[in-house]
Formats: sequence, structure tokens, C-alpha cells
Amino acid sequence: MGHCPFQPPHRPADAFLLVHKIGTIRPRTAFRRSSALSISARHLDKAFDGNPAVRDLSFDVRPGTVTGFLGPNGAGKTTTMRLMLQLCRGGGVTTFGGRRIDQLHRPLCTVGAMLEPSAHNPRRSARNHVRMFTAACGMPPRRADEVLEQVGLAAVALRPSGEFSLGMQQRMALATALVGDPEYLILDEPANGLDPQGIRWLRDFLAGLTDEGRTVLLSSHQLAEMAQTADEVIVLGRGQIITQGRLTDFLGRFARRQVLVRSPEAERLAACLELNDFGAVSAEGPDGLLIAGDVTTDKIGDLAAQHGITLHELTARSTSLEDAFLEATGDSTDFGVKA
Repeated sequence: MGHCPFQPPHRPADAFLLVHKIGTIRPRTAFRRSSALSISARHLDKAFDGNPAVRDLSFDVRPGTVTGFLGPNGAGKTTTMRLMLQLCRGGGVTTFGGRRIDQLHRPLCTVGAMLEPSAHNPRRSARNHVRMFTAACGMPPRRADEVLEQVGLAAVALRPSGEFSLGMQQRMALATALVGDPEYLILDEPANGLDPQGIRWLRDFLAGLTDEGRTVLLSSHQLAEMAQTADEVIVLGRGQIITQGRLTDFLGRFARRQVLVRSPEAERLAACLELNDFGAVSAEGPDGLLIAGDVTTDKIGDLAAQHGITLHELTARSTSLEDAFLEATGDSTDFGVKA
């Protein structure tokens, strides 16, 4: 790996590899969106010491969407992102709007990436850190102040980045990804280290980006937040795709339906439910039952009425993205391969 002249050699330099691919800096031209074209990854493949981390992975990220990249630790999410950006060697090809990243004249003005928030000199101010990227993009220095304002760091722009919390480092890394006004964003765990207010801010911020027609691929372990952020999901397990598509379709396929019933005759109701094959029935407190399976409140209510069983509560429970994720990836946890 070559070292950027701005980057101390002992620091991670992933983000700067994109700068090295730019070549001669050209004046910024008018930004044009290729909204009909997506991120397209085909046959991505990577192994570490003979252990496959990513196996023949192919997927598309639709334009103008936030797509969640999900998977247990070791599933291959970060490795896939690095392959997409040509930051590590491996098989396959990824195109952004029909072109590989090495075919772009100014990659940072087409693809913004946030992979390692710690990739900065702790003695350098946030403004000067981001200004290195504005110079690489051929952007005016004031662009650094614009993106720092966007991510909420304008008030601390002159502070050394080494004084920043993890959440502030995440915001600074996001600012560098935005410097070139890119159409495509690849974000690895952008919510990591953010407080609840920051997470809500990120959700609204990403929604604003897609409203402008940008395309976002992001990984996250915060599944409750992903459920409110993502339009679509790609779920990995052991380097392979388990499923991909709209979030609602994913929940419909993997989320288990559940109905909570409370009755003073819970034992008799349980016997009736099991006799009529109403799915898995488990106790929920002293007078409650939880029924999981292809059941509805109407069917359970009708059955109780037929047998003269009094009900105090009959509630359909919506299962979470976390439940669906665990159901989808239950057999795909592998801690022996890099994430």
C-alpha cells in the first residue's frame, strides 16, 4: 500500500487509496446524476489464508435507495465493501453507474466511502483533515466547512480530531465521504458510537440524501434503527447472500407471526389450540399464551368463542427486524472469518 503524503504511515490509509486513483486534479464540473444506473456487484470473491470470506457474491443496489447490508460478525460485509472499492485484491467487479472505480476520472466525486473513522492524524484539526480531501477533489477549501456544517461539526472544526469521541469521528468520516458531492455512498457502520439523538439525525440525513437521488449502501449492527432507515436489505451469511430485496418482503418472509392471548382459562385454551394445530404455543405469564405460526387473531377468537372460553386480551405481535434477522442467519454465524 502506498502512503499518501498527507497521511502518517502508521495510520490506516484506506480512504486515501481512492485519492491515489484520481490522477491529475481537474476543475469541478457540473454534477450529473445517472439515476437510472445502480451499484452493480458481480462475482465478488475473497479468501484470507485459504479461508473464504466472500464467495461469488452478486447483487445490485437500486438508485435512490438506502440499502442495509446485514450479517453476523464474520459474514463478509466489510470485506465486500473493500472489494467494491478496489481496496483489496480479489475476484469480481463492481460498477457505479456502469463504470468501475478505476475508470472514474475523479472517484471521490462519484463514490463517497466511510470505512475507518479512525483513519486520521489525531493532531490535525477536523477542518484541515477534510481540506485534504477537498484538494484531492479539486474543490475549493470552503467545501470543507460546508460538509462539516452538514454533519454538525462546524463548532469544533478547529479542534484536534484526537479529542473527538467515537461519534464525532464518525461524523468527520462522513464529512470526508461527502466532500466530492458523490452520487453513491458506501458506509460501514456509520451509526456506531452515535447517541440516540445522533442516530435519529443520521436517519433523517440519509433520507435527505436519497431524496436528492443519491444511492446509499450501509452496514449496521443496530437493527432497530436499520428497520427505520433502510428501503431494501442484503443479508449475508458466511460470505454468501442469504436474501436480498425490499425490507417489507424480508420481514414477511422471515418474521414469525405471533399472537398474545390472555385468558382465565389459559390451560384449556392451550389444549384447544394444540388440538387444532394452531402452531407453537408457549406460556406467557400466569394467564397468557404466545402462539407462533400462521395464525391470526380472528381465528383464535373464533376458536375461543366456539368453546366458550373467555378472553381478556388478544393481540397480534409484530416481530422486529432483529427477530427476522436471527431467523434468517441462525445457521450462518461464523467467527472464524474476517468481517
